[in-house]
Amino acid sequence: MNVRAIREDDLPAIAAFLADDEERLLGRPSRIGVGDVRAWIDPKSFADRSWLFEDAPGRIVALGWAEVHGEVGIAIGAVHRDATGRGLGSQLVDRSESGLREDGVGRIHQIVLAADPGAPELLDARGYREVRRFWEMTIELGDEAPVVPSLPGGMRIETFDERDARPFHDALEEAFRDHWEHVSQPFEEWWNEKRSAQDYSPDLWFLVRDGDEIAAVARNDPNRSGGGWIGALGVRRRWRGRGLARALLVHSFREFHERGKRRVGLGVDAENPTGATRLYESVGMHVELEQVVWEKAVA
Repeated sequence: MNVRAIREDDLPAIAAFLADDEERLLGRPSRIGVGDVRAWIDPKSFADRSWLFEDAPGRIVALGWAEVHGEVGIAIGAVHRDATGRGLGSQLVDRSESGLREDGVGRIHQIVLAADPGAPELLDARGYREVRRFWEMTIELGDEAPVVPSLPGGMRIETFDERDARPFHDALEEAFRDHWEHVSQPFEEWWNEKRSAQDYSPDLWFLVRDGDEIAAVARNDPNRSGGGWIGALGVRRRWRGRGLARALLVHSFREFHERGKRRVGLGVDAENPTGATRLYESVGMHVELEQVVWEKAVA
């Protein structure tokens, strides 16, 4: 068995591996592509916080990676259907725990698909407990472009301008401050990360302006999970309950529709405190995939 770090040129093979794993567990075609994998794995994790198991040259049988977010370490792993029962899942958990302990995290989150039948037994036996669930929700748009709801008087939807990068970031930070395990990201770090991404598409970023202030924002990606992707949608506290999230969401649908994207998806905390899941269901989105977060405190 050869174990090595993930490299950039592995991403197509990793996308195919994870798509096969998802298809096996969910019983439907997967839409995972290279763009998804690139969005999931921080390149800074490649060198010493990622693991690729091969039992022959070019044949992946397991893989995983770990990252640090504030005081929490996050780990993800998968084992090929033909390699289960060989202890590879345990090895992935061991490697992620060892590396994250070295990073000094206080807690570790292992993220698994809810449909994975072996994950609960493995993680429970190692002292983890389920703490949260997240959904991937999608919609298939029809032939007619959606009609954007009207906004309260004086407000308007605008396409992002890079001159608004800092207030856009500030609005996102305020909107997500209430969310579970939110970790603030300094503006310069966030901005360098976003504008250097291969799929950076500022023409798919939108905001609602109320006078001179940004009240709500949407940051979208052009090609994730087989279609358009709502990367972040947030309303600042003072403007909540006024239909701004719905307007930005439907505006994003309309923009994707005009680009020929009929499928649109997003990720959401199943216990989102702002009522986002109810909003998404009300516009026709449905849950297509569920992830489970298992947590363990570490010394």
